[in-house]
Amino acid sequence: MRDERQGREGAVWRGAVMALGAAALFGLSTPVAKLLLARIDPLLLAAVLYLGCGIGLALFRIARRLLRPGFVGEARPVRADWPWLLGAIFFGGVLGPILLLTGLSLTAATTTSLLLNLESVFTALIAWFVFREGVDRRIALGMAAIALGAVVLTWQGSGAALLGTGGLFRGLLGPLAIAGACLAWALDNNLTRRISLLDPTFIAMLKGLAAGTVNLALAFALAPVLGAGPLAGSLVTGGLPGEILVAGLLGMLSYGISLVLFVLALRDIGAARTGAYYASAPFIGAILAVAVLGEPVTPQLLLAGALMLAGLWLHLTERHIHEHEHMRLTHDHRHHHDIHHRHDHAPGDPPGEPHSHAHAHPRLRHSHRHFPDAHHAHGH
Repeated sequence: MRDERQGREGAVWRGAVMALGAAALFGLSTPVAKLLLARIDPLLLAAVLYLGCGIGLALFRIARRLLRPGFVGEARPVRADWPWLLGAIFFGGVLGPILLLTGLSLTAATTTSLLLNLESVFTALIAWFVFREGVDRRIALGMAAIALGAVVLTWQGSGAALLGTGGLFRGLLGPLAIAGACLAWALDNNLTRRISLLDPTFIAMLKGLAAGTVNLALAFALAPVLGAGPLAGSLVTGGLPGEILVAGLLGMLSYGISLVLFVLALRDIGAARTGAYYASAPFIGAILAVAVLGEPVTPQLLLAGALMLAGLWLHLTERHIHEHEHMRLTHDHRHHHDIHHRHDHAPGDPPGEPHSHAHAHPRLRHSHRHFPDAHHAHGH
């Protein structure tokens, strides 16, 4: 029993580390992308970042198959998984970028940064009220502290900036589009949570290819509207292939590997908590901007960091323990033979651990520390 408790404690910390790692890699994109924007049009850069994610992970999967022919991989999607996967790709890779670009064209950059913090809030609300993830006062307070820290970090103007310019309707349309993008990504996060036991490199690869294709099409479609100068200039500027390569590698790290870590975190701690940790990305990006670009350390940055650290402490010290029941379940994912995986094996099942094969969970009732991971989606 002690080993089982240690395993669950390890899963809790592993999920937190994965989520923070995802946030750190995504935060890395901010200062580096700022340097790349001097030579590459924003729409083209977004496309290259996403395509770098998709193509990079596709090459990784091919190399893994060639170099490790006996590798026991993760579970592949079955028919029941595809609606969740396609929904996540549509909301996160297609609708989200379109709404964001629409909002960016009508909204000030400072207001956009502030509104993008809604993603973690929407993620938590959908997880709690739609998918019934467990929440208590401590987790809600930690989530509020992290979200408030992100707001403090990105707040650079008065509230009147939310109305933008060009009339009331135009002023509201931009922020509403950005809020819609955050809602789309929040739906993406929660839908991905439903398939987080699948191969995370496969999920991230499809999302990257879909989002990259959409952004590339938008870049060329909107070039005439934007007065093709910036985009055309990006395509012919001397030395651009070098910047494109750097952007692709950045996409592999900040969008590809970051998304893989995000999916792995979803497995262990659920969508709401993963989204809360991921909301620290702006703070991590600001710290990297201080180190890479020499930007000043401001009271705003220190206050945001203090609020986020307080929220992380509240989450990491959570002790969610109660008696709960697991209903009978049959599924396929990579696993060890822990307390939730005491099953027999068929002759064709792979040997060794961890391994992936279809297996059945019997009905079980017990009590231990847990988060709303793939095996603890029960009500409270």
